[in-house]
Amino acid sequence: MASRIGNRCGLSALAVIGLAACNGDLVDPGDPAPPVNLEGGYYNRGVDLLWEMHGDWDGEPFRVYGREDTSPEYFFIAEVTSCASGQCVYRDINVSSEVQYWYYVAAVDTETGTEAATSHSVEVYVPTPQPPPAPTDLDAVALDGAVYLHWPDDGSAADDFAVYRVYVVSREIYLVGESDSPAFLDAFVSNGTTYDYFVTSVDDLGHESPASHLVSATPRPDYTGELAYAYSDLPGSSGFRFQETDRTKAVIDGDSRNRHFRIYVDDHELWFGLGEGVRVHAQTRATSALTCGPGSDPDCVAWDEAPTTGYLEEDLAIRAGYTYIFHVPGDDGKMRYGAVRVTHFSSCPGDDRYVIFDWAYQTQPGNPHLSILPDPVSHDLGGEAQQ
Repeated sequence: MASRIGNRCGLSALAVIGLAACNGDLVDPGDPAPPVNLEGGYYNRGVDLLWEMHGDWDGEPFRVYGREDTSPEYFFIAEVTSCASGQCVYRDINVSSEVQYWYYVAAVDTETGTEAATSHSVEVYVPTPQPPPAPTDLDAVALDGAVYLHWPDDGSAADDFAVYRVYVVSREIYLVGESDSPAFLDAFVSNGTTYDYFVTSVDDLGHESPASHLVSATPRPDYTGELAYAYSDLPGSSGFRFQETDRTKAVIDGDSRNRHFRIYVDDHELWFGLGEGVRVHAQTRATSALTCGPGSDPDCVAWDEAPTTGYLEEDLAIRAGYTYIFHVPGDDGKMRYGAVRVTHFSSCPGDDRYVIFDWAYQTQPGNPHLSILPDPVSHDLGGEAQQ
């Protein structure tokens, strides 16, 4: 609160000889000890008041008085009894736009009714709220134990832009964090759980835009630089099974019945040999990365969403720079989607032939979103975000 006081528009102070209470009588500043260093400022449809306790303050409550610029009298607004670290705060939200307000605060002796007011009042102007426009084209990229959100940086073009706010929607709406750039990494998520997000823009007076459209992401495990060998060269390291965590070894024996595939050589080419119940999509795609997350090149290309049809129970030849989508049975027998992007391979005879690849595995059964929800569904979140 203190950081908002003293640097907002409309803040000024007026020294007075003595301030009148509601009944018009002058108060005696000697008993009780009056509050000191009163400040006030406008922020987000309200007026924030801050003052300090006098060194001789003896626990008396404080009364807040205010008036509009056109009113000759001050009126009682609130009584404040809870303060911390030598300071008190009060926020007046019963204000109108385009109005000048005056405030002072008094300590009150509850036994005698005697009040001791601040040595000055503060003047605060309340402007008409003008929230910035809502962010557009919000995207969510699912990562391993994280969700990466990004959107066009349109809000920062405004002179009064302050930050973007990121919210997650569950049974309620929660503020996840703020960012002064058009991107945010939520690292407090669990793999296999779907999260819904929206973003708002906020100006330096705290005015918040309506919510962006809602996007969803389901974090999932992935791994970079997995190494598997051809079955004819090292059969014990030629099999692979998608795992729910990189703490579990994914490269397994090529003879294991649990394998999702194994690498083998045929006619001097390396192939994916499918395991029991596994299917692979008939198409492959040339990609530049498994996932276009934080730090990716602007022209990054990934295969983010698994197709729900078009799968074959046939082996596929391995090509570097391509992504393959698999439909595989999990440990519970339910079908899940996984992606493999081949980065390097060697099929030279006379040496151990191998494949190096990155992989991602969606642990939520039936969810084809390996990374990003490309067509987010718009939702009415009731105008401006509720904090």
